[in-house]
Amino acid sequence: MPLIQVNIMEGRPPEKIKALIENITDTVVETLVAPKTSVRVLVNEMPKTHWGVAGVPVSERK
Repeated sequence: MPLIQVNIMEGRPPEKIKALIENITDTVVETLVAPKTSVRVLVNEMPKTHWGVAGVPVSERK
């Protein structure tokens, strides 16, 4: 059973996350020839205070 985990910053609308899950699932099915019902996709939304770039939380970047 393929399990895909995606970490993204919070703030995207639910329809974008749904589209992401659908597209990842379709890619896994096509690439691995896995049954669609066996594919699991977990999307973890991270607060911008918990995501750092160049040593600075994204919430503080301009």
